[in-house]
Amino acid sequence: MIPRYARQQMTKIWEPESRFRIWFEIEAHATEALAELGVVPPSAAKALWDWWATNPPIDVAAIDAIEAVTKHDVIAFLTWVAENVGDEARFMHQGMTSSDVLDTCLAVQLTRASDILIADIDALLAVLKRRAFEHKLTPTIGRSHGIHAEPVTFGLKMAEAYAEFSRCRARLVAAREDVATCAISGAVGTFANIDPQVEVHVADKLGLSVEPVSTQVIPRDRHAMYFATLGVIASSVERLAVEVRHLQRTEVLEAEEYFSPGQKGSSAMPHKRNPVLTENLTGLARMVRAYALPAMENVALWHERDISHSSVERYIAPDATITLDFALARLTGVMDKLLVYPERMMKNLDKMGGLVHSQRVLLALTQAGVSREDSYRMVQRNAMKVWESDGALSLLELLKADPEVTAALSAQELEDKFNLDYHYKHVDTIFARVFGES
Repeated sequence: MIPRYARQQMTKIWEPESRFRIWFEIEAHATEALAELGVVPPSAAKALWDWWATNPPIDVAAIDAIEAVTKHDVIAFLTWVAENVGDEARFMHQGMTSSDVLDTCLAVQLTRASDILIADIDALLAVLKRRAFEHKLTPTIGRSHGIHAEPVTFGLKMAEAYAEFSRCRARLVAAREDVATCAISGAVGTFANIDPQVEVHVADKLGLSVEPVSTQVIPRDRHAMYFATLGVIASSVERLAVEVRHLQRTEVLEAEEYFSPGQKGSSAMPHKRNPVLTENLTGLARMVRAYALPAMENVALWHERDISHSSVERYIAPDATITLDFALARLTGVMDKLLVYPERMMKNLDKMGGLVHSQRVLLALTQAGVSREDSYRMVQRNAMKVWESDGALSLLELLKADPEVTAALSAQELEDKFNLDYHYKHVDTIFARVFGES
């Protein structure tokens, strides 16, 4: 992952030193359990932990040099540990296979990454809730197909995003639980050369659950669901980012990204203030989603295992988690500092001569005894005049001048249908559903 889109807390999980430290803990806990079962002498586990207690530096270069000869990363690591621990290290890895170490390590890394991502979502939710209540009754136009529809509030937009990311959080919690499994089951998952209690012990020490049935690897449907979940979260990031991008368009300009002192928008045009952060989020979301497909293709391995999944996961596990972590943090910053322009929202809402109230007139005509078909025709013919005048004409005034309309509705009744507050009467209900308070 390139540093431009990475944060240190997440990248640290995927650094070689962190990986080798997890490998050691897996091996040492397994040796400890084997000692308790009488398979290896207690001195073996003690020697490992005594050495570890000195907080030895992990010599990544030395391990890589060994791997250059052995062409096997786990063997290279075990060899390096043995060189440092001494003779007792020969009892490491008894009855285990490399995938026991690799898959269990990946589970630890993904759970740690998940904890960071969950915290990221929590931070975003806090900002969205604050902005929702801040603009709970800030009138703005709701759009369908990009066209003015009916009034909403900007707070409702934020509440909608809050609800969506709450669902994202729940999905991630479930995906974390699903992927947090440990396999210490031996060459093809039969426990032929290692007691299942070793797996239970290692899982308990690392905060994982045991894999009910593994082959030589943990089944990759778990990982497919995990990366698919990250892809869905990324899509929610993009959805909110696209909303901001639209609202920042010059013709709309109801909200925009914070533009800091000294910031430049264009090398050629000094006036430009571009939505660069949210455009970046759209691009990052595409990348996170792209990692979901190879994760799904990893599910179908040959028989008890092959390693076609291995190279894929070396890419996608760090890249997907690091990218999404960065994207969530960036989105939180955007929404925290988002500049909101209520006056422009009202100006846009009023732009089309009251067309946004057409449904209320339609319904009032039907309730006054006019057929729905005739009601629609009567309102639409006046609405199209307003549309074609680009809002210069007033729908209310045209309706008041239409004898067929006024035969059913009085001028006062028509005016009542153009009351903006009518559209916000259930905002409290929606907020109570989303936040548990109104």
